[in-house]
Amino acid sequence: MERALRAARAVTFVYFVLNGTLLGMWVVQIPAIEEHVGISHAALGGFLVLLGVGAFAGMQVGGRLSDRLGTRTVVPLAGVLCSATLVLPGLAQEPWVLGAALLVFGFGNGTLDVSMNAHAVQVEKAYERPVMSAFHATFSVGGVLAALGGAVAIDVGWGTATTLATAAGLGVVVAIVSARGLLPAEPTAPTADADAESEAAPRAVPTRIWLLAVLALLVMLCEGAANDWSVLHLRTVLGASESTAAFAYGVFAAAMTIGRLLADRVSARFGPVAVLRYGAAVATVGITLVALSPWIWAALTGWALFGLGLSGCIPQLFSAAGHADPSAAGVNVSRVAGLGYVGMLAGPAVIGWMTHVMALNHAFLLPALFCATAAAAAGILRTPSDREVPSEFRESPARSTAP
Repeated sequence: MERALRAARAVTFVYFVLNGTLLGMWVVQIPAIEEHVGISHAALGGFLVLLGVGAFAGMQVGGRLSDRLGTRTVVPLAGVLCSATLVLPGLAQEPWVLGAALLVFGFGNGTLDVSMNAHAVQVEKAYERPVMSAFHATFSVGGVLAALGGAVAIDVGWGTATTLATAAGLGVVVAIVSARGLLPAEPTAPTADADAESEAAPRAVPTRIWLLAVLALLVMLCEGAANDWSVLHLRTVLGASESTAAFAYGVFAAAMTIGRLLADRVSARFGPVAVLRYGAAVATVGITLVALSPWIWAALTGWALFGLGLSGCIPQLFSAAGHADPSAAGVNVSRVAGLGYVGMLAGPAVIGWMTHVMALNHAFLLPALFCATAAAAAGILRTPSDREVPSEFRESPARSTAP
């Protein structure tokens, strides 16, 4: 059993890397596809919305299928779908074809995203300790691999379609080969109550799930704002050179990756509530420093703190949603991830709209408010078992009565 669990953890890492790589390969090819299809930067923004719409739909479908068929079935199928549809944007010759291609690719990406997160919850439950943040860290590793692979393809003179087709083919192989290591669906004992419930109308979504989803929206809105506005902040507000401005996103992404590699240990030691509360508090300090500081070095420090603070927040929210109800883990993760994805897409637009009425750095006070809200609401992660006496004390009654 332990060997199977280690294999399941390893292949879950593989699927997270795969998802990050596939999405990263599209990002790397955006300039070439934009030029080939003949669309403007403004039009590209609309096409990215289609990508997000497809991803949101895929998350809802993937969550339900994961609960009904099991993640062992859905994850590899979603991996094949996401991989195969990657080539479509590279084949587009007309704007409407590109829009359709991004809608389909987004659907595959969303299906893979939510199903692999649902499987990660299953692995975490089997391990009986936090492992979710490490999985999310390896998604960033996939982005690095995509950047390196894209650079090599450009150097050897491959076209966009050839590059994406090669990545798609490799992705299909990886998705299929890795499927054997996934955990089987957890058996559930049938009961009279369960049978009656299955025949009744669909259950109402618990309020706690919607609260987790709202927090995910706030946190991922902050992350989306950093992705699109961090470099522009240093360049246009503080007057940094282009090379120096690039470090703004670099330190944010690096700090987020490092934080996610460490967050599982912190969560195991202090609990998920502490990770969300103090992580969001650190992010509040970081983005406030960005908003108010006139110095480049201080702004870079702020972006690093912002990434470090946000790093462990989303994995805790996904994990809490998945563990809330094992029989509906996929659906609950899809709700939290779906609303969070809306925040990721909305973040850049919200900040952009605010720049019409205030300076860009002052607009960052809104993410500061959202981070502070997440810190204040971190108690939503607390479950009834967290209030029980710790296991080490239950195992030794004599120890608990010692003076």
